[in-house]
Amino acid sequence: QVQLVESGGGLVQAGGSLRLSCATSGRTSSILRMGWLRQAPGKERESVADISRSSGYTYYADSVQGRFTISRDKNTVYLQMNSLKPEDTALYYCAADLSGRYGSPKYDYWGQGTQVTVSS
Repeated sequence: QVQLVESGGGLVQAGGSLRLSCATSGRTSSILRMGWLRQAPGKERESVADISRSSGYTYYADSVQGRFTISRDKNTVYLQMNSLKPEDTALYYCAADLSGRYGSPKYDYWGQGTQVTVSS
């Protein structure tokens, strides 16, 4: 089992920044990939970014490329979000993948989510 706890969400004005954190515990040695996904009201959940736990290889959705940065240290994954837009408003989830499905929205474990709201 892997446990994930997100933090860092909140309310920010358009153009502002937020940094999300995801602390992992449990069988963290089994994790091959970590990712951030988001879901806005009435919309499907979408992958935002992911990172290989070993190589650091990253993937970004086109909608956040150049504005968001995913990074990791031993047991924590971060999502630095700059130049935020109202359309970035969503519930953001951290997720862990034990199979290395890079770029895929399929994960094995999920956090509870943290709300990000961007006002115009």
